[in-house]
Amino acid sequence: MNSITEPAAQVIVALIPIVGIVIGGIVVFFYLLWHHRQIMFQLKNGTYKPQSINLKNFALIAGLLLCSVGLVLSVLFCLIDGFSYSLLGGLLPLALGVGLLIYNRLS
Repeated sequence: MNSITEPAAQVIVALIPIVGIVIGGIVVFFYLLWHHRQIMFQLKNGTYKPQSINLKNFALIAGLLLCSVGLVLSVLFCLIDGFSYSLLGGLLPLALGVGLLIYNRLS
């Protein structure tokens, strides 16, 4: 008898991603709540300085990460399934990464 076909094992395997998403949502919620309270406290004390985002550096880092992940996924999906619709799972992040790198170069 295969242990993965047991109903208890299937329930546990199905619950793992749900629990991870719930815990991640709780962490994001409390981060946003505490960040909001910090900004409100700084505004009350007059010490708030708005932070500017360096869009060029963000485009470079995000472009490099998306290109590397997209390239690995594209090669993996191409080796597993060949040229099929599953290859889009790697080509989409690759195209987004290339677009961000082009934006970084042009700006």
